[in-house]
Amino acid sequence: MEVLGILLSLFLLMFMAYQGFSVILFAPVFALLAAALQGLPVMPSYTELFMAKAVVYVKLFFPVFMLGAVFGKVMEDTLLAKGISHAIMEKLGHKHAILAVVLSCAILTYGGVSLFVVVFAVYPFAAALFKEANMPKRLIPGCIALGSFTFTMDAFPGTPQIQNIIPTTFYGTNGYAAPIAGIVGGVLIFVIGMIYLQWRLKTAMGKGEGYGPHTLNEPAEAADVKLPKWYIAILPLVLVLAINYYLSRVYTWDPAILAPLSGMKLPLMAPAVKNVIGIWALVIGLVFGIILALAIGFKNIPKDGGLQKALNIGAIGSLLAIMNTASEVGYGNVIAALPGFKSIAAALLGIKIGGTPLVSEAVSVTTLAGITGSASGGMSIALDLMSKDWLAWANSIGMSPEILHRVASMASGGCDTMPHNGAVITLLAVCGLTHKQSYIDIFAMTVIKTLMVFVIIALYLLTGLY
Repeated sequence: MEVLGILLSLFLLMFMAYQGFSVILFAPVFALLAAALQGLPVMPSYTELFMAKAVVYVKLFFPVFMLGAVFGKVMEDTLLAKGISHAIMEKLGHKHAILAVVLSCAILTYGGVSLFVVVFAVYPFAAALFKEANMPKRLIPGCIALGSFTFTMDAFPGTPQIQNIIPTTFYGTNGYAAPIAGIVGGVLIFVIGMIYLQWRLKTAMGKGEGYGPHTLNEPAEAADVKLPKWYIAILPLVLVLAINYYLSRVYTWDPAILAPLSGMKLPLMAPAVKNVIGIWALVIGLVFGIILALAIGFKNIPKDGGLQKALNIGAIGSLLAIMNTASEVGYGNVIAALPGFKSIAAALLGIKIGGTPLVSEAVSVTTLAGITGSASGGMSIALDLMSKDWLAWANSIGMSPEILHRVASMASGGCDTMPHNGAVITLLAVCGLTHKQSYIDIFAMTVIKTLMVFVIIALYLLTGLY
């Protein structure tokens, strides 16, 4: 009965998210419902369980969310993001339209531009390219999903997206953890995804299907705007990656750097410097990336409050993103405190396929990501609840925490793209398409991505490579 209460709470949260209601409002409602059904006092559960963990999450990751959003908005308003995507599509042309869209999204995402900004930057050029080639517009969301939501979001080592940063605080790793597994998994996702999309295109055009009679959100005729050269526009992305790499892999941080704060008897949340290096490195990289982007593209920002607007929109937009995820983490903390969760945790930890915690971790993370409709939210809940158990298990068998990091990161971007996922809804809205028209291709990317997690687990079990 206790487990049923938790499952009821999870189902209601997923249902409301699917209906478009904010999890900021309903995550605490259904967390407290589950608590009440199992006899826990409601208000203490809210203030001491839900809010306590939500606040810790904001403390840890708000700088990454905020600076990432600002960086993306600056790249958009300075036209640097559009300059990169336009150059790629112009170079490859309509004969390679699918590849052009995927690569445009991949380069921007891997350079640190947020997924939502990538959608807005790439879509106008993608639609124009597909229309010129008379290719079905309904395939564009699948192309953008492959380029933005998969291999460069959390598979390729070093990606500055939040899904690759969250595991660093739990496992003491950095964004370049398990490079072999990440590269192999990422390349397989790209190759199989491209094969799938090309097959979909060939099938559709074989039936005589063209661009289609679309009227919603069709890109306007290109304005006479001079876009920045791609080799100039890409410099801020390269700088973010370079600084992130140097501070994560080359620079030696003083392990005693937290000591002065400890001496002040402040309530430090980082157990050691290694648990925050991933965040520090990315924060510094994003700051310098923003400065360089503004220096390069300042002339393209509207003079009448354009800079102020870009920075404000980026900062304010980050609040919604982090509060959504923090609410899901708070929800998970309440659920973890319930007696009924012990049975669920035991079942998940009881998955001992291969004699390692990897399958248990992958199943837990991707399941919670699917339920919450959020890669960062689902992974944060899973790692917050069970990472210590997985890490202890890994240490007992001599397994590196790096492979735990990569599996968690990749698994988060698997089943997260359910129909109620915010990025999916935004992507379809921007493209002027519906779930019925285009979700099947996004779902295919979800299936490919989820399966590749188990492929890299198999690679590790067979070869020990990570």
